[in-house]
Amino acid sequence: MINKNEWLVVGLITSCHGIKGQLKVKSLTDFEERFLKPGTRWLQKENEPPLEIKLTSGFRQPGKANFIISLEGINTRNDAEQLKKFKILVKTDNLPRLEKEEFHLLELINLQVKILENEKLKIIGKVLDLENEKNNLLVIQLFKNQKVVLIPFVEEIVPLVDIKNNFLIINPPKGLLEL
Repeated sequence: MINKNEWLVVGLITSCHGIKGQLKVKSLTDFEERFLKPGTRWLQKENEPPLEIKLTSGFRQPGKANFIISLEGINTRNDAEQLKKFKILVKTDNLPRLEKEEFHLLELINLQVKILENEKLKIIGKVLDLENEKNNLLVIQLFKNQKVVLIPFVEEIVPLVDIKNNFLIINPPKGLLEL
């Protein structure tokens, strides 16, 4: 379950766009409205406390996965340059409702990790975190040796996620857990 009053990273400011303070954003969410619908967002530089800011407008770049956004008070390229590499956050108590069988990536944290071994499911670790700046990766701690491994969060490798019963099943290619 997701804890209230926590933060969820939904985007990364990658660069400036133009001379009027617009920002190019790499989306880390399936919900485009987070960059299109005006309203309150938060910006965070590294591990500093988040700063509240208003999104005034946004649009998706044609043919690309990036968004161009405008923030209140950011009116020049120089203003925008200061925000490169900032994360865009939303509060977890403001997450969209999902359909049955859907889940928020944040809900994967602390799930047990199981693997099918000799026709039986065996618990081999737990999900510690997610890394999603480039691709969605599960950060998993293996119980056997306390080693931390990164597992791509793709259907071929993670065929089942059971939020209700607090586990997921992985089917890693040979050698992935030994890296």
